[in-house]
Amino acid sequence: MNLSLSSSASSSSLASNSSSSSSTIATTSSSTSWFSGIRGRLNRSASCKVTSNSASGGQDMGGPVVMGKNQFRGVLFKYGPKPVQVAFKTGDYQQQVIFIGGLTDGFFATEYLEPLAIALDKERWSLVQFLMTSSYTGYGTSSLQQDAMEIDQLISYLINKDNSEGVVLLGHSTGCQDIVHYMHANAACSRAVRAAIFQAPVSDREYRATLPETAAMIDLASSMIREGRGSELMPREADPCSPITAQRYHSLCAYMGDDDMFSSDLSDDQLKQRLGHMANTPCQVIFSMADEYVPEYVDKKALVERLCRAMGGAENVEIEHGIHSLSNRVKEAVQAIIDFVKREGPKGWDDPWN
Repeated sequence: MNLSLSSSASSSSLASNSSSSSSTIATTSSSTSWFSGIRGRLNRSASCKVTSNSASGGQDMGGPVVMGKNQFRGVLFKYGPKPVQVAFKTGDYQQQVIFIGGLTDGFFATEYLEPLAIALDKERWSLVQFLMTSSYTGYGTSSLQQDAMEIDQLISYLINKDNSEGVVLLGHSTGCQDIVHYMHANAACSRAVRAAIFQAPVSDREYRATLPETAAMIDLASSMIREGRGSELMPREADPCSPITAQRYHSLCAYMGDDDMFSSDLSDDQLKQRLGHMANTPCQVIFSMADEYVPEYVDKKALVERLCRAMGGAENVEIEHGIHSLSNRVKEAVQAIIDFVKREGPKGWDDPWN
């Protein structure tokens, strides 16, 4: 289905402040770059590759990928059997950047997606936004495991229907946890992931610990899980944005819960245990140095450096004065992402399907 996707307003659920002041991007890289390694997919043996019944990518879709403010031109498609499993792709290329939003996010999650779609199109990359069970208010009754399954379904669709030669995962906020979990699960199509970008990888636990009701709600969730009621809903005050199960609340808010991956009080060994497998994938961490969801007591610079080390030397991009969604530093966000995607990589990168 070819169509344009539009919205009357940006739907970033976390922050939408704007600023015209200048900012500084500090970039350091200790990982090997990768872009030139993308190769044709010959003699594939991956189980997620079933057939190829689409024409080669790079076709002209009849106009610019962005038609106006909050108006995207592209293809809307279903990638799985559930009604919610819908995705929207700008550009028709064989390489895709998949945006994975955070809690309450869906389409148009961040303001940088519009200029990013334009910039990627110039480099002959598609941008894919998608909905999954946890999108919008669904996160409270979903899980990282469910997200990982649906990410794998989306990548499988791109391989089988769009003849994909590789994807880059771009996580925003809690979407960063999805990337870590998906890559650790070693899912069938994870070999198609050429790189991962973590934009605003922050601790849900540390932020929620600043809220007065959290401690009591963690105790209640733990008690419900012990009683075998982890799939039951918590009281409304546990999360005013979404119905949430005891298991999901515990995952987000408890020390070393499933979602607890980026907390400043985790030891280096604990961070490496949670993030160390990402060393096998080129990674970039884009950290907002004025992120309103990071408690004031956290040393942001030290934290992002520790996260990058735990990932085996991820590229560190610190965006001064940037807020969580980077709506006040859109240009810098797009520049960082595009520079990472464009970078030349090692020679002789193996075809992931051989």
